[in-house]
Amino acid sequence: MNMNDNPIISQMSMMGHEQVLFCNDEATGLKAIIAVHNTVLGPALGGTRVWAYNNEMEALNDVLRLSRGMTYKNAISGLNLGGGKAVIIGDARTIKSEALFRRFGKFVNGLAGKYITAEDVGVSPLDMNYVSMETQHVVGLPGKSGDPSPVTAYGVYMGMKAAAKIQFGSDSLTGKKIAVQGVGHVGEYLVKHLTEEGALVSITDIHEDTLSRVAQTYGAKIVAPKDIYDIDMDIYAPCALGATINDDTLSRLKCSVIAGAANNQLMEEQKHGVEVMKKGIIYAPDFTINAGGVINCFSEVQGLSAAWAHSKAEEIYTTIHSIVKRSQDTQIPTYQIANKMAEERIEAIGKVKLPR
Repeated sequence: MNMNDNPIISQMSMMGHEQVLFCNDEATGLKAIIAVHNTVLGPALGGTRVWAYNNEMEALNDVLRLSRGMTYKNAISGLNLGGGKAVIIGDARTIKSEALFRRFGKFVNGLAGKYITAEDVGVSPLDMNYVSMETQHVVGLPGKSGDPSPVTAYGVYMGMKAAAKIQFGSDSLTGKKIAVQGVGHVGEYLVKHLTEEGALVSITDIHEDTLSRVAQTYGAKIVAPKDIYDIDMDIYAPCALGATINDDTLSRLKCSVIAGAANNQLMEEQKHGVEVMKKGIIYAPDFTINAGGVINCFSEVQGLSAAWAHSKAEEIYTTIHSIVKRSQDTQIPTYQIANKMAEERIEAIGKVKLPR
């Protein structure tokens, strides 16, 4: 069989991946995929998510897209890290156990430092603690840099303010109508920042218990998941899963800024990135605005302080402002501008690392 006939290898080749590891363990029920996209800038760092995918190809597509996004996120944030990601297939509310995460840790350890893991959707710092029992290549542990969600949310908040500055003439979010889709770890911290500034926040989430608690705590208005795209809003903040900017939603969204924490927000980058721009909506590229979490993890890898991570996340304001300004000056979609900035850094550092 020709290697190019293998759909997985050809998909890896098309997206520029270096390595994909499929993990299976009958005893613990672990079924996972680890994708290492690029290690030019350094070891591939990216979180592990637990999700009940419909099938294995859906899980593979997600981990390939997410790991590539991490390469770009780390590069544009000026971090000496490559991009990787892992997914564990299953319902986070029923599948998780110490044994499962320790077995996963053994698989991570088998990559000998090429991949550093951290928490993502469906994973807690305690889960990462179990992973750390089997490998040192893990960050976001209790007692160290800890949960990266607050830093991620702060970066999104700063990026949102930068987009607002260009779209509305002021970076004040007081009185702005903001719809936050997904109020898990990051979404809740974002709601806190927004309500403290006096924004009018509407929220939705698939978990009703979380939704009602966050609404009660911060005075946010609850909206049904299917209705979030139809409400009157200035800013749409997708903070759940990706691909929520698509043909259907773009005909419904009434916002003029999209700025949220979710990964891979554009269902089809080339199509929907252009459509968003044509509609006059400012789109803050996802891997740039949500880089606070990986900044937090990098601070742990390098032994830097929480204050450093917070200050670095604050720089997301300047980066988003620069991307949006360049986009408007050149009429090139913001996602393309951000991609180019990341690729330029990888190429430049790649030259430095070439053997003499």
